[in-house]
Amino acid sequence: MAISVIIGLGNPGEKYTKTRHNAGFWLIDNLAQSTGAALKPEKKVLGDVAQTSLGSGNIRLFKPGTYMNESGQAIRRLLDFYKLSPEQMLVVHDELDLPPGTNRLKLGGGHGGHNGLRDIISHCGKEFLRMRIGIGHPGDKSQVTGYVLRNPGSKECDLIERSLPDAERAVETLLQDGLEKAMHQLHTDS
Repeated sequence: MAISVIIGLGNPGEKYTKTRHNAGFWLIDNLAQSTGAALKPEKKVLGDVAQTSLGSGNIRLFKPGTYMNESGQAIRRLLDFYKLSPEQMLVVHDELDLPPGTNRLKLGGGHGGHNGLRDIISHCGKEFLRMRIGIGHPGDKSQVTGYVLRNPGSKECDLIERSLPDAERAVETLLQDGLEKAMHQLHTDS
């Protein structure tokens, strides 16, 4: 089934803008900027939405206005409002298990301890496509919460930001040529 919406995960509010947990928002902002789309608040779906031309067709970009651990509620409302299925969404999120500067596409799977994914799975099931943006791991499980809610250091931030154009190209390939080509492109480039 074709992707109709790209959803970035993050926390709303200025204090979270540059935190590692908002890496999904960063890619959505880049896609909006590169396509000239304007994300606008939409109360019916609890978040910011833009319609744009990307790949070979029209696509929606979405940033939930809920906090990360309630992402599934906003996403379920979006899917219901636009009459979409979870198979039609690409969810972009931060990934502890990948080093900064590495991005990967993945279909389905569990939440891996990610609270945003946990909530999405509880509201939408687990059969959806994910773009995982590597942010690295703090080294110990007990440090994860503080780590994802802090800004990355300048070297990490640079690695993540430099990897976002690769992720954007992979999204375009996904939309035009399908998952296999996009995965091959992304997983061999980075």
